Amino acid sequence: MSTQSVQENHRHRVVVIGSGFGGLFGTKHLKHADVDVTLISKTSTHLFQPLLYQVATGILSVGEIAPATRLVLRKQENAQVLLGDVIDIDLEHKTVTSQLLNQNTITPFDSLIVATGAQQSYFGNDKFATYAPGMKTIDDALELRARILGSFEGAELATTQEVRDRLLTFVVIGAGPTGVELAGQIAELADRTLEGTFHNIDPRDARVILVEGAGAVLGPMGPKLGGKAKRRLEKMGVEIQLNAMVTNVDAHGVTVKDADGTVRRIESSCKVWSAGVQASPLGKMLAERSDGTETDRAGRVIVEPDLTIKGHPNVFVVGDLMSVPNVPGQAQGAIQGATYAAKQIKAGLKGQAPQDRKPFKYFNKGSMATVSRFSAVCQVGKLEFGGFIAWLAWLALHLYYLVGYRSRIITVIQWFVTFLGRTRGQMAATEQWVFARLAVEAVQADQQDADELAAALGAPPAENGKAARSEKAADRKVG
Repeated sequence: MSTQSVQENHRHRVVVIGSGFGGLFGTKHLKHADVDVTLISKTSTHLFQPLLYQVATGILSVGEIAPATRLVLRKQENAQVLLGDVIDIDLEHKTVTSQLLNQNTITPFDSLIVATGAQQSYFGNDKFATYAPGMKTIDDALELRARILGSFEGAELATTQEVRDRLLTFVVIGAGPTGVELAGQIAELADRTLEGTFHNIDPRDARVILVEGAGAVLGPMGPKLGGKAKRRLEKMGVEIQLNAMVTNVDAHGVTVKDADGTVRRIESSCKVWSAGVQASPLGKMLAERSDGTETDRAGRVIVEPDLTIKGHPNVFVVGDLMSVPNVPGQAQGAIQGATYAAKQIKAGLKGQAPQDRKPFKYFNKGSMATVSRFSAVCQVGKLEFGGFIAWLAWLALHLYYLVGYRSRIITVIQWFVTFLGRTRGQMAATEQWVFARLAVEAVQADQQDADELAAALGAPPAENGKAARSEKAADRKVG
């Protein structure tokens, strides 16, 4: 395994981990500061995650919501982008170790912003992921698109009604914003876009079932807006099952336990999981390596009032990885947290002591979720409203935060075509999208095959056979 060190310099060095909202906005806010910024990310793009479900349902392409991070930061002369998965953060020596294939890169820092976000949580039932992918990455969205469209294609060829019904039943687990938006779009896809495109089936016969373990849709948004969303989904034909806990997921369906203890079965070939999130493993690492920092149940770091960890005023944790009372795991929290961290770094360069920092204050700009075309729910302070006006507000807000003018123009065109007509411009799907994740997991399970694959992709071969593989396994446990 080769190791490469980033050359030291004399300016203040800021390392940012993650290219999501927190990482990107933190980096951009340091554009005119007297610092050198290194952004390290395991993906090469900045993902606009709130629109990921529209990629999964054929409305938008990946390029509109995931521009290349290097292109976004091309004009920021003090910023460097490194591709790699962070496997170690050494707080004592102030270094970050990232890994790309078989090569480790050690990057020193004077200040650190950790914004690695959250991943899908299956509450200890990770085997569910095989049959019910989440909605956190581009790969998830493309896999789900192929699963959705593949189910309709399979139903067209089914020789029995039992198989046809299973293929035309779509189960969305979790009635938060992602679950609501995805259920609504699957219903519209079946009722509008695919109507009349098959000979042996009517896509409008598809069942879309939204399963929620709690007693409300969009629970955090309150009963008024949750009720509006629920009624709109039901009008579209979505079946909503509340107080229904999913206890098992397999290839042919899900097992559900109701509040009265009744256990029942829903036969379904296409499932999607949107029921919970778990913070990046780096949160646990930071907590263990600092003095007295703790994590919450979701693995988020319980930070100090200035978003740092105990004993390390130069290490900031922002976005979905931070645990701050009354700050939701949404884009606004990440943006505001990262901007605050960047301001503290710049103030420190001017001589401000860490103890003189003002605590981070979150400004709640509201929350919203789209239910279907022309219908959304919106909460701004004490103001709650839904319908067409809320939908227009949703469109405007999401366009505002999309990175790049080209993305905004193309997105407007795609929305115009989709919402005013029946066509969706991104209906391509391949068999590889369905099986690629499983194949990658299988390869990673066999470390020797992984070494061979890495070598084929141009990475230097691992040294010393088993010894090198054992070392990499240890690195993964640390990360």
